[in-house]
Amino acid sequence: MGLMQEFRARARFVIGPVLGVCAVGYFTFHVVQGDRGLLAWWQIKQRVAIAKKSLQVSQSQRETMERRVRLLEPGTLDPDMLEERARLMLNYGHADDIVILEDNQSKRRK
Repeated sequence: MGLMQEFRARARFVIGPVLGVCAVGYFTFHVVQGDRGLLAWWQIKQRVAIAKKSLQVSQSQRETMERRVRLLEPGTLDPDMLEERARLMLNYGHADDIVILEDNQSKRRK
């Protein structure tokens, strides 16, 4: 029985540090890998950067469209814009125009 008593006496000094190391390991793991950990924060930061770039592209496209629409308003009708839209809609062109046809199928594949 002397061996068991010795084991119990030494176990009292070892259990505290072992539990402490386990707690530190647990919290360290969740700081890095958890739902709100460093890796999740990094991924969210990347998604925000991509979303900001997408927003900038969308805003520039919207500004371009708004500018073109303003040119077609009745009060500020631009004759060049009207001619361009009419020729596009009616499929007309001048004799000296150069027409470049785009293949819509190849654009979709890219």
